[in-house]
Amino acid sequence: MSMTPGMPLPAALIPDCTSEEAQRAAYKRAKADNAIFVSVARQGAHWKVVLDVISRPLVTDGAANVLKAAVESLVATGVVAGGANFGTEYISMWKIENERRAREIAAAFHAAMYGLQQLHAAVPTPRESA
Repeated sequence: MSMTPGMPLPAALIPDCTSEEAQRAAYKRAKADNAIFVSVARQGAHWKVVLDVISRPLVTDGAANVLKAAVESLVATGVVAGGANFGTEYISMWKIENERRAREIAAAFHAAMYGLQQLHAAVPTPRESA
């Protein structure tokens, strides 16, 4: 199953970037497609999720707060046991129990980032529309 560049990936198509070579190739592909980079990777007995908006437009502060609250909730409930780094251009979460759960989380955040960016483009802020 192939996907159109710049579209959210379903969980099954999130690249496994456990190896450094796979990470480099997936990041290069996302950058060439002007897409949001997303990956999962095994770290010992656990998994991590990484998203990077690369060169795409940033989400608004309000939208970033929604994403940050979701990350904080995953950490607070222990779904993401190792912690997380969050910025408007980058999200990293680690010590996720298994690959299936890591893929679900990665796909959800990937879709949310695209959706929030599309919404921002469709609904300008008051100063943008003036």
